[in-house]
Amino acid sequence: MKKIIATAPGRVCLFGDHQDYIELPVIACAIDRMMEIVATENEKDHFEIYMPDLDQKRNIPLQPSLSEIERGDFLKIALKVLRKRQVIPTKGYRLKVSSKIPINAGLSSSSALTIAWIKFLIAAFSEKSFTAKEIALLAYETEVIEQGSSGGKMDQFTIALGNTIFLNTHTDEVQNLNDIGLNLVVGVSGLSKDTFGTLSHLKSNAWKAINQVKKKLPDFDIAISQVKDLNENMEWIEKDLKPYFYAAVCNHDITQKALKSFNQEKINAIVIGQLMNEHHHILKSYLKITPPLMDKMIDAANGAGALGSKVVGSGGGGCIVSIAEDHNKEQIIDAILATGVKDAFAVNITGGASVKINS
Repeated sequence: MKKIIATAPGRVCLFGDHQDYIELPVIACAIDRMMEIVATENEKDHFEIYMPDLDQKRNIPLQPSLSEIERGDFLKIALKVLRKRQVIPTKGYRLKVSSKIPINAGLSSSSALTIAWIKFLIAAFSEKSFTAKEIALLAYETEVIEQGSSGGKMDQFTIALGNTIFLNTHTDEVQNLNDIGLNLVVGVSGLSKDTFGTLSHLKSNAWKAINQVKKKLPDFDIAISQVKDLNENMEWIEKDLKPYFYAAVCNHDITQKALKSFNQEKINAIVIGQLMNEHHHILKSYLKITPPLMDKMIDAANGAGALGSKVVGSGGGGCIVSIAEDHNKEQIIDAILATGVKDAFAVNITGGASVKINS
């Protein structure tokens, strides 16, 4: 019996949160908290899916009705997307889905599941191979385009390609930032978050602000806007929308500075940490996506010696990430845990999604 094992890592955004949906670049890394699908042929006409971490079971027919799919059902949506590429299931499998990625915590567990599922389906039912970038775009189509969602491409590209990347979300151009050597600690708040609602709200306001500037300055391009021009450009923006524009321009500037630092022959983790703190300040003070507990986590981590810390993902809950040094990772973990949160742990930067087949 054929056995297929597909794995996909979690994702941490280092720089560029809330930038990819306005087609600005991001810097993100894959982490060694993995989603795994173990699939074996079951000689049936459906997929039997067991998710022990959630204590859930479901069956999906090989040829399900794809005309009406519940929002967020990425497994069925991926079947629809792959059918367009002639990846069509012809035999059933029993699948066990397990994960070390905290759910709904800003580490992209949903994208990891989507990509692992797509990798499995291609391995099982396609004679054509797909590049990591093609896998990322299939997952983006599944999670964002098919649902008219507000997300960007950061999660899918980071998980599919792995390691640390600088992603131009406008052109899909990727620069690999290998061997950056950061010691990362993740803190899991345990606070649930409304990813779709938060992204929709922030994306809408960011584009409204940008378009108000473009209405007065038709040649305006947010991708080349500079901090020195902020005051002049914000004259054309309604008061309530000014913070979103300010955040977009400043966070883009911080991401560019971080890229320059990452491209140095020797990376200065202190500089990266300072930029991370600046990035978090914008997310907290202008986009207002950190509840009090997460502010407490950030303060605790930095007080314990972290070089920098920030909220991860859409915000409103979920996780933080901190840059530690070799000697103080455990101290930072303990400080975060002392705030009463759900979990904290060190992570390593790792490779992208993979699949192996055993006959």
